[in-house]
Amino acid sequence: MMTELDGDAEAAPTSTLPRRQLGRFLRERRDANGFTLAAAAKLADLSSSALQRVEAGQTQKVRKQDVRALCELYDVDDVDTRAAMDLAVLARSQSWYHAYGGLYSDAYNMHVGLEAAAQQQTTYHEHVPGLLQTPEYARSIIGAYPGFTSSDDIDRRVEHRLKRQSIITRRTNPMMFEVLLHESALHRVIGSSMVMARQLRHLAEISKRDNIILQVHPYEEGMTWGMPHGMFTILSFATDGRGESVEPPIVFLEGGPSQDVYLEKPEEVRLYSELASAIRSTSLDESQSRELIRRATREFERDQA
Repeated sequence: MMTELDGDAEAAPTSTLPRRQLGRFLRERRDANGFTLAAAAKLADLSSSALQRVEAGQTQKVRKQDVRALCELYDVDDVDTRAAMDLAVLARSQSWYHAYGGLYSDAYNMHVGLEAAAQQQTTYHEHVPGLLQTPEYARSIIGAYPGFTSSDDIDRRVEHRLKRQSIITRRTNPMMFEVLLHESALHRVIGSSMVMARQLRHLAEISKRDNIILQVHPYEEGMTWGMPHGMFTILSFATDGRGESVEPPIVFLEGGPSQDVYLEKPEEVRLYSELASAIRSTSLDESQSRELIRRATREFERDQA
């Protein structure tokens, strides 16, 4: 007998992040295996409406046994099956933020999944962000981490990072990407002078794309709001016919050596949006930023002479 999932009524709101990621993962795996929604639901002993809600991230209470059944149907490996079942548990959480470090394999990465679904991304960085990195720059950053000792592991991670860049370079509907880059990123040597010169040339060139806005926040502007706020990313999603977001925006705080954090509480997202606006207002415009990048490029080129 086909079953409905548990009811969604709860006293307090739950985070949308785990259920959105779970739904996206299950939908992609269903599509990859050639199942229609109705066929997959029938084989997993669910109603079509129940599975549709799961895939849309609209169901707060997802049973672990249903997730396991779907993963078996889609021939998901043990690692990703366990991760998917963990997401089903997290979907019930009433916490407004989640630290996900180390829970997912590269193929099942929370940030990459959200990033791929985003329509726009605004980020403040103090090094060149991954979506704009050259292979040499990416390799220098990834290879510097002591936990990555295998050349094959480093190669795989570099390849994965470069593949992510297709979301801003594809011809059809590329993501809008706004980068607020601190000037220190133009001078901190990653790899070598040659690596930096190539990276900065690429940065100046790719910033000409219509879907990319790059502004440099110069040293002379000091600290915005008088505080060391660190790097952050705001992910915004598609809007419906009325111009309303179909999914609420999210703030991503990269954890570095610790766990990554995602914020979705409206007042926290608004705070980081206001911070981004303040940084933007004291940054160089796009033309001035490109000229500063080119000057820094020439300095690294002279170092090679």
